[in-house]
Amino acid sequence: MRTKITLSCTECKQRNYNTTKEKKNHPDRMETKKYCPRCKRHTLHRETK
Repeated sequence: MRTKITLSCTECKQRNYNTTKEKKNHPDRMETKKYCPRCKRHTLHRETK
């Protein structure tokens, strides 16, 4: 079952992206490099509650 998650920028703490993930395959918090419109560059985004 896929669950909805929110990704937030690690530098400015703004919540930028909503996505889904498979809890069975990825039980830990997800981290990806994505574009942050506020920082105007690619930064690390982490899963938030």
